[in-house]
Amino acid sequence: MPHSRRDLLAGLAVTGAAYAFGEALRGTPPLSLAVGDDVADNTLRINSARLQESLEDLSVFGRPAGGTFADGVSRVAYSDADVAGRKYAMQRMHDAGLDPRIDAAGNITAGRPGSGPSLKPILFGSHIDSVPSGGNFDGDFGSMSAIEVMHTLNDHHVTTRHPLRIYIWQNEEGALVGSQIAAGVDVDLRRPFNGLTTAEGIRKIGGDPANLTQAHIQKGSFECYLELHIEQGGNLEHAGIPIGVVEGIVAIDEYEVEIRGFANHAGTTPMPERRNALLAAAMLIETVQRVVTSEPGRQVGTVGRLAVYPNAPNVVPGRVVHTIELRDLSAEKIARLGAEIQKQAQQIAAQTHTEISMKQVANDPPAMASPAIQKQIEIAASGLDLKTMRLPSGAGHDAQMMATLGPMGMIFVPSVGGISHSPKELTRWADCANGANVLLQTVLNIDRT
Repeated sequence: MPHSRRDLLAGLAVTGAAYAFGEALRGTPPLSLAVGDDVADNTLRINSARLQESLEDLSVFGRPAGGTFADGVSRVAYSDADVAGRKYAMQRMHDAGLDPRIDAAGNITAGRPGSGPSLKPILFGSHIDSVPSGGNFDGDFGSMSAIEVMHTLNDHHVTTRHPLRIYIWQNEEGALVGSQIAAGVDVDLRRPFNGLTTAEGIRKIGGDPANLTQAHIQKGSFECYLELHIEQGGNLEHAGIPIGVVEGIVAIDEYEVEIRGFANHAGTTPMPERRNALLAAAMLIETVQRVVTSEPGRQVGTVGRLAVYPNAPNVVPGRVVHTIELRDLSAEKIARLGAEIQKQAQQIAAQTHTEISMKQVANDPPAMASPAIQKQIEIAASGLDLKTMRLPSGAGHDAQMMATLGPMGMIFVPSVGGISHSPKELTRWADCANGANVLLQTVLNIDRT
């Protein structure tokens, strides 16, 4: 990054007192030109070089010392790197002719007025916080593309009928904190995250945890919400398809399993007399794999955490605790699969002379994308001569919170190798440009209709 730009970024201040959603929409006078005064809106394209520059520049904040873009980023929410990255994002908004502000929840938002009387705003955006040792595209791509769409519209003096508003949601990776607050969900402000309580984190990034209601978005107050994102899986790359049209964000059922056997000496306890909790766990883990793959579909099942007690090499394990997580667009399907796993768990308990308790601890319903918005995304892609494919999102996104308030749609672009949450996360620049252009044209299509 040029020295002068670095100096500029270092000098930026986190701005913005909390403000009401409706007040934000009235913050900027209307532009004087209508759609098509400068360029036909169906031929409008984003500045791909500028989008690439913004992603490369943003990657500096949280990059390992002495590293490069390829080394990924650790921009965990509420960290100093997160604060610096947010300042940079706000500067990009200023450069695009916007007036960014920070709401009470700590979300960064900026609006652009429309010409139509009493029309609801079209919302779009993503996040810029990362997991530790993450990549430079998860969230960042959608956020920088949202800014680029606004920049392109201002460059070409295009006025939309609907007001437009972008959001950069705070702490997406830590359970969708910013979008949950916007959706009116009660968030535990005492919950620790990255060395701070959530309340302290919100204050650090410029929010006001004492007045979170000011960040609420009312149900039905917007036309739709759009989110552009990398797929984080390999479906699009495997199929050779440049644009994914998301059908919905999957339901998640999570279980905690406790298996009780009897801890005993590993050298003196005969095999037939053992009540080996770890053996039962191994059988149950294999059962999860077998049950989930027993029927066609995109459903997945994972045992991702396991604790063994007493965890000694010379003791037969007497207790094991592990998780089971099931995901699919169909809540009915994963409930049925969970019931079958539960049934077979009791058979394993009888076979291994153990006791198995399988308790459901989370049940997140699916967030379905609007069929009308899916169609508009496909029309936009078709106008750009880009093939599309419908698919679910196996990962969670802020879009699932917005889906509780109004129509939602998501656009995916390919992830090289299906890799995400890793420094090796990569989406090709041509695919980034394709996705941003589909977002632009989808916004314009929805604005017309």
